[in-house]
Amino acid sequence: MDTLTTFFTALTTFFQTLPENLAYLLDYTAKLMPQVIEGLGVTLQLFGLTLLFSIPLGIVIALGRVSRFKILNKITSCYILILRGTPLLLQIVFVFFGLPLIGITFDRLPAALVAFSLNYAAYFAEIFRSGIASIDKGQYEGAEVLGLSSMETFFRIIFPQAIKRVLPPVGNEVVTLVKDTALVYILGLDELLKVGKIACNRDASLLPLVIIAVVYLLLTGVLSKIMTILEKKYAYYQ
Repeated sequence: MDTLTTFFTALTTFFQTLPENLAYLLDYTAKLMPQVIEGLGVTLQLFGLTLLFSIPLGIVIALGRVSRFKILNKITSCYILILRGTPLLLQIVFVFFGLPLIGITFDRLPAALVAFSLNYAAYFAEIFRSGIASIDKGQYEGAEVLGLSSMETFFRIIFPQAIKRVLPPVGNEVVTLVKDTALVYILGLDELLKVGKIACNRDASLLPLVIIAVVYLLLTGVLSKIMTILEKKYAYYQ
């Protein structure tokens, strides 16, 4: 009986203070927004530039993986093994703190961009390779009958079909990339998570991290919706 009374008392108190709590939440969010927007800018910059560099690089590496030249095939296979087999955080540390030991230095954002681009290129390479390998051999034979060259066959027939097939796994990597950008806190970049942690320590509250989590959810939700639209648009044979 005492437990039930305590529960209803707490529930009543909650609803009584709800307007004040909502007002505080809105006020705190408004004050934190300039810092969140600044951190969001860094996150989106790293996200966009990583996609810009890693997808074309991934396609090139995928072509190396399906190449008949054994040396090129082995080099690209080793690249993928190393980049996929080691943690992204370790790669960021190596690029920023390790490469200066041999005379190669980067600022914080370029170092993060190099590490992210090389890492995600390896993942995209395997995705594109699997897409290319999934195309039926009859497509190549049909192109040969039409008198198309190997390059024309690949870029006009094979590659467009492979792109359509790999959209779902590419979408998964794109969403994962948004969340992985939080790893650059180790370099001291003022991205979303760092903004939240600073505010959390300053105000002795978990509310900033909740706000940052909502921002990440919105980002991943928007990107997931965009990828779903693209998948439906290119599912013209289904």
